[in-house]
Amino acid sequence: MKKTFISASVASVLALASFGALAEGPSFYGRLELAVTNTETGATLQGGTNGVDLGESGTYLENNFSLLGVKGTEKIADGFEAIYQMEFQVENTSGTGDVFKARNTYLGLKTNAGTVLVGRNDTVFKQAEGNVDLFGNTNADIDRLVSAQTRSADGVWYYSPKIAGLVTLNATYLFDDNDTTAKTSESLYALSATLGDKGFKDQNYYVAVAYNKGIAGVDAYRGVAQVKFGQFKVGGLFQQSEDIVNNDIDGNTYFVNVAYDLNGVNLKAEYGVDEAGFGSYYKNLGGVKGADDINVQNFNIGADYRLSKSTMVYGQYAMYTGDYKDVGGATVDLKDDNVVSFGVRYDF
Repeated sequence: MKKTFISASVASVLALASFGALAEGPSFYGRLELAVTNTETGATLQGGTNGVDLGESGTYLENNFSLLGVKGTEKIADGFEAIYQMEFQVENTSGTGDVFKARNTYLGLKTNAGTVLVGRNDTVFKQAEGNVDLFGNTNADIDRLVSAQTRSADGVWYYSPKIAGLVTLNATYLFDDNDTTAKTSESLYALSATLGDKGFKDQNYYVAVAYNKGIAGVDAYRGVAQVKFGQFKVGGLFQQSEDIVNNDIDGNTYFVNVAYDLNGVNLKAEYGVDEAGFGSYYKNLGGVKGADDINVQNFNIGADYRLSKSTMVYGQYAMYTGDYKDVGGATVDLKDDNVVSFGVRYDF
C-alpha cells in the first residue's frame, strides 16, 4: 500500500509539472535547499531543525525553506487579469510537526490601476527590503536582529503601477482577527513606497521607505537602499521599532553590506547592529525585553556559485555577540555564536 501511495504521489507531482509546462496560465515550481550547519548556541537555526538544545554547540541539517507552489495569471477582460499563487513550505529535515506549512497564497486582480491581492502574503513592510538581505532565508537572515519580517494571513494587499516608470506605492491591511498580540481596537496595516528596481534590470538602484502599524506587535519604520556599481552591490537598511503595548520598549537596528561578482562567484559581507532586542538571536538566548543598553552585533561573510541555472552551492560564516544592562545596571553578556554553513539549492 505504501508503494501505491508513493507512486500515486510521484505521478501527481509529475502531472502538475507537465500541466505547468504546457498551460499558458498555471506554472508549477519548487525549491529544495539543505545546509549543514555548525553552531555554538543554536539560537539562529531555522525553526523545525531537529535536536536543537539552545545554548549548546552542535552540527545540524537545516531546511532553508524548501517549497512547492503553483502560480499564474489569466485574462478575464480587457485590462483585467486574475492573478493567483498557492505556495507551501516542505519540511524535509524534521521528524515532528506538519510536512507542509503555509506560505504566500492568494487570489488577486491586476488592472491598469494596480494589483489587489487577498489571502496570505509577506507584508509590504517586509517586501520593502528588496534584495538587500544578502543572506536571506538562512541562519544569517536579517530577522535574527530585526523585527516585523512578517508573512500574514487574512489580509488585503495593494500595489500601484510604476509611476513614471520608477515609483510604486503599496499597502497591506489585515482584518481584525489578526490582532492577537495587543488586543487593541487599532487597525493593523503596512505602507511602503519604492523607487527604482530591486533586480537592477531597469535601474541600477533601489530605494524604499516603509511603515508598519501593529503587525507582529510593533510599530516600526524602515529605510532601505541598494545600488549597483559594475560588479559591486552596496546596500543598507535602517529600522526603528517600538513595542505596541509598551512604547518605552524601542530601539534602532541597521545593516550595511556589500556583494561582488567575481567571475560568477558571488562574494558578500554584512555588518549589523541591533539596539531594540526584538530579533530571534536576542530573544532565544534569554535577552530581557525592554532592557537598557541592548547591543547586539552581527557579522556575516559568504559566497555562492551557480553550477547551473537551477543549482547553487554556497558557504557562509556568521558571528553574533550581544549584551544588555539588567535592572541593577550590571552588564549581562549573551553567549557568542559562531555559525558555519555549507548548503545547496535546487530550483525547478
